[in-house]
Amino acid sequence: MLKLLDLALPIARRLDPEDAHGLAVRALGVFPILAGRDDPRLRVSALGLDFPNPVGLAAGFDKNAEVPDAALRAGFGFVEIGTVTPRPQSGNPRPRVFRLPADDGLVNRLGFNNDGMEAARRRLDGRAGRVGIVGVNVGANRDSKDRIADYAAGIEALAPFASYLTVNVSSPNTPGLRQLQAGAVLDDLLARAVDARDRAKLRKPLLLKIAPDLSLQELDELVLVAKKRGIDGMIVSNTTISRSKELRDLNAREEGGLSGKPLFALSTWMLSETYKRVENAFPLVGVGGIDSADAAWRKIRAGAALVQLYTALTYKGFGLVQSIKNGLGERLARDGHRAISEIVGADVRE
Repeated sequence: MLKLLDLALPIARRLDPEDAHGLAVRALGVFPILAGRDDPRLRVSALGLDFPNPVGLAAGFDKNAEVPDAALRAGFGFVEIGTVTPRPQSGNPRPRVFRLPADDGLVNRLGFNNDGMEAARRRLDGRAGRVGIVGVNVGANRDSKDRIADYAAGIEALAPFASYLTVNVSSPNTPGLRQLQAGAVLDDLLARAVDARDRAKLRKPLLLKIAPDLSLQELDELVLVAKKRGIDGMIVSNTTISRSKELRDLNAREEGGLSGKPLFALSTWMLSETYKRVENAFPLVGVGGIDSADAAWRKIRAGAALVQLYTALTYKGFGLVQSIKNGLGERLARDGHRAISEIVGADVRE
């Protein structure tokens, strides 16, 4: 089935990117991929959870919790669904996803299009008793009068069904959302998020997903608040609104968040800077431009205990997951390491 899905990639690329994405989600559910056993050296203990391998599916692929188990069977060590908002919303007008084939990237301005938290809750409730780590990424409705209350509502409603929860304040496609990353506003948000999680009477790990476009001063303040409020981890990073002069594809001019290979350098630098500031207070998840075992290895050495990918599947298909895991295992053996944990942040420490 893996070969069948990956052979369909050239056909899918002829479709509108958003239509192709919808087709990929449906195909994964209909044509299951069965990955083999993971190398024991790839196991990771983080966030109070035991991951079979460190390679996760980033939020954005399975927005509505339609295929988390199919993604786990395909070889991912964990899956993050969402972003989920309290009420359903259609997002920004189409077209809103643009391929950058010359740069192996994507630009999206989707705007948290999703079926809402009740639909996600029903689907996640339907997988009760199944194994596998499934995180839930929560956000705020675009027209909300109290966005912090939206996060609290999503966390309280979905905590019973999540392995962990992610507070997404870093999407560039909801006006004003990134302002929630700053100072007193972030402090209030995280305080209420932690309280909502605790009201659910289930101490699920709570993560914060940040933008790669923060200044170092903003990052200093953000990490201080995160430590103060006792969150369990951070995801570094979301998409970027910056555009390198080296981008070749005309679609790079489109408004929205840039992901994929062009994001790798910036997101990895932000990851290493965050790792320095966190000082092992909690683990980090590295996201942005991972399209190979080498890229995943570099993220881990920059400070990531776990990694996530999504955009690279557009260009390389689901076979990429096993390729990355094989490559990580080979590198661990080559360098004489017994576990991924031995190399986390190695480049920063050196």
